[in-house]
Amino acid sequence: MRQPAVRLLRLSQVPYAELLALQERWLRRLQAETGTEAGALLLCEPAGPVYTAGLRGGLTSEEATRLRALGADVRAIGRGGLATFHGPGQLLCHPVLDLRPLGLRLRAHVAALEACAVRLCELQGLPGARARPPPYTGVWLGERKICAIGVRCGRHITSHGLALNCSTDLTWFEHIVPCGLVGTGVTSLSKELQRHVTVDEVIPHFLEAFKETYKCTLISEDSPS
Repeated sequence: MRQPAVRLLRLSQVPYAELLALQERWLRRLQAETGTEAGALLLCEPAGPVYTAGLRGGLTSEEATRLRALGADVRAIGRGGLATFHGPGQLLCHPVLDLRPLGLRLRAHVAALEACAVRLCELQGLPGARARPPPYTGVWLGERKICAIGVRCGRHITSHGLALNCSTDLTWFEHIVPCGLVGTGVTSLSKELQRHVTVDEVIPHFLEAFKETYKCTLISEDSPS
């Protein structure tokens, strides 16, 4: 049986707003389809610091003003979850997928994203990475979160996805309570492996994990559609 084909768009280091704009174009494209196209995998590294608040909020207007004063962008977006940080040194993965050709439901999609991040950590030499149940959705090394996950799904079509810390400046997380989880920490591949790990280094491992987990083929596209 032929595997579903997912378009792969690698944006390198771009402003977060550019990722959101491309995501919106793919959402409109899939919404106009009849459920035959699987969708696209959007990968990038944020060019600048951004704090995002999900559907459950997480940032007051006063907090948003304080964060902007640090030089960061602040955005309310339509994913699940509370506040988190995105910035340089972080792998952002937004699968804009129609789950029907992939044979998945929403919870299975979230579990698949977690499995991809766990597998990437294993391939990088961190076998202790684990997914945890809500409200601790994401991937953890002990009590340290290395990958945040927040998705949106409407009419079988997903958006947003995961953010995995490769060489992220973790001090940006000190200005918020990441994902509303008090008493937990954040970490990165670089911190855990005690060497500099770039986003470009981990992408091949992530793509390998994605194809295995989603049982799909990836078709590279040179430019955004």
